[in-house]
Amino acid sequence: QVQPVESGGGLVQPGGSLRLSCAASGSMFSVSTMGWYRRAPGKQLELVAHITSLGSTYYADTAKGRFTISRDDAKNTVYLQMDRLKPEDTAVYYCNMYGTTSWGQGTQVTVSS
Repeated sequence: QVQPVESGGGLVQPGGSLRLSCAASGSMFSVSTMGWYRRAPGKQLELVAHITSLGSTYYADTAKGRFTISRDDAKNTVYLQMDRLKPEDTAVYYCNMYGTTSWGQGTQVTVSS
């Protein structure tokens, strides 16, 4: 049973940065694609970025050029570096191991002055 645990959220001013972390248990981490998602108030869950086991990445248009996804297989952890944050990035951020239905509690990111 994979149980992701997200951390690193908080309150940041527009233009600031945050680094999110997601630790996922299980032996399949290193061979799995890991995705970061977010749910903004009143909106649907959306994919922000993903990274494959080989390190290939995908970014939603809203994340391109500002966010960077990376992974450390030795720590079973995936990261999301978020720079030049905007108020519209405010959301609860979740990670998910593709092929599983396990979701963590998420981490709240609030971008506000």
